[in-house]
Amino acid sequence: MTVSPRLGVSALTAWGLLGLAMVGVGLAGLSMGSTGWQWPWGPATDAGVLQIVWDIRAPRTLGAMLVGALLGLGGAVAQGLFRNPLAEPYLLGSSSGAALGMALLLSFGWPDAMSEMPGLRMGLTGAAFFGAVVGVSLSLMLAKGAAHTTRLLLGGVVVGVVLGALTQLLMVWSAPAWRAMQAFMLGNTALLGWQSCTVMGVVLMLTLPASLVLARVLDALSLGEDAARTLGIPLGVTRAVLVGVLALSTGAAVAQAGLVAFVGLVAPHLVRSSARGRHAALLGLSTLMGAVLLGTADVLSRYVLAPQELPVGVLTAVLGGSYLIWLLHRRRS
Repeated sequence: MTVSPRLGVSALTAWGLLGLAMVGVGLAGLSMGSTGWQWPWGPATDAGVLQIVWDIRAPRTLGAMLVGALLGLGGAVAQGLFRNPLAEPYLLGSSSGAALGMALLLSFGWPDAMSEMPGLRMGLTGAAFFGAVVGVSLSLMLAKGAAHTTRLLLGGVVVGVVLGALTQLLMVWSAPAWRAMQAFMLGNTALLGWQSCTVMGVVLMLTLPASLVLARVLDALSLGEDAARTLGIPLGVTRAVLVGVLALSTGAAVAQAGLVAFVGLVAPHLVRSSARGRHAALLGLSTLMGAVLLGTADVLSRYVLAPQELPVGVLTAVLGGSYLIWLLHRRRS
């Protein structure tokens, strides 16, 4: 379920619609198995099916929603921070840094990225998150802080290109690492477990309140930097905090599910008309919309090629790209 920009629904209505959509997507995720649709509750349901639901489907569905929520929040923060509706969470080098961190670990003998062993998964997750933080830190160093938005944006682009080139070099050097990185590069929700859900839930509980506290700063920035300074807002400090929120939310999502495309870009667009210029509503609604979008994509990725699975990042790229093409065509008309 999505909120069309032409509907002009109120924020309260959008909250209700997205809440209902999350419940529906959650039930669909619990019911979608490797062989198709299977309602898990009923008099004929045995203990084995319930165990599968609790150990596999439930954490995967919740994890996909948390990844989408973090990306939706990161996208709303990035678009408000850079005052650009085409900004996305990966702008500051977090995605390329995460990819490089995982590529380094795999190139020097770490086991397969798709390993289901919790210790191996946490090691790869830690490397990806550390790489995301390094990428954002390098962007801040090149921009000499967060005081200048344009310089920060250019620094992120440069860091992304350089780190991406280093990742490709490592992949050419190590063929096994290249094969292991495919799931990460395409986006994958199949191995999300309760441990991943706990990590992302904690990050969301830290980043969402922090971004809501700074929502008025984003409102002021939308009027221009001079207007924000006139209001007495310390732009350097507040931008640094917003960059920290962006880096933490994006890094956690990328570390757990890989490079999921377009969710962080599209989610704020779908709810912007309901927020009516208020970033407090936009941040919250974008978080919910991201959860709904990626939760729906996760269910579809299990259904389209069942019993095989389609990488969720491929599905979000196709759907997100199609939406942006339609939006561009509608605006031209």
